Amino acid sequence: MSDDFNMSMRKFLKQVGVTSQQAIEEGLRAKGATAGQEFEAKMVLTVEGLDIEHVVTGTIRGQN
Repeated sequence: MSDDFNMSMRKFLKQVGVTSQQAIEEGLRAKGATAGQEFEAKMVLTVEGLDIEHVVTGTIRGQN
């Protein structure tokens, strides 16, 4: 793949990671989540024009 492709992909994935973490942390604070409390998470990635739907699931544990 080209350097332009790699750079655009990395930029997109970095934005997804950073903004997703911020949203999760805000949600945990708003909920008053405590350590050990668990929340099921699901991330759905769709790419228009490529007929892609990629789903990632996992568990996020509350913090102190």
